[in-house]
Amino acid sequence: MQLNKIVPILRMLDENKAREFYIEFLGFQVDWEHRFESDFPLYMQISRGNIVLHISEHYGDCLPGAAIRIEVEGIEKLHKEISDKKYKYARPGLESMPWGSREISITDPFGNRIIFYEPMTE
Repeated sequence: MQLNKIVPILRMLDENKAREFYIEFLGFQVDWEHRFESDFPLYMQISRGNIVLHISEHYGDCLPGAAIRIEVEGIEKLHKEISDKKYKYARPGLESMPWGSREISITDPFGNRIIFYEPMTE
């Protein structure tokens, strides 16, 4: 047996705000979208590099308020990239944490917290 990867499902409450946050601000791309009918909730897969997330409007999939951690290489570059976009709802900082990582913590418009982190080398 082999476990290969995990794909978190995060709840969204507004498709336009989700696209603004995840696609325009954080730089993810939409891989695919699904709706059972044209006026039904959206379920989509987004990705950036090796990170894959599912974002869902479906009530039963999950609740807002999740927290995920995403390991990155080159956290300063990511911080500059998102800071330069001047997203009006968040301007996350870059912090050195006492447990040995540098982190960018940001909350999406639905209360889900995403922490990008890079382990500090000694």
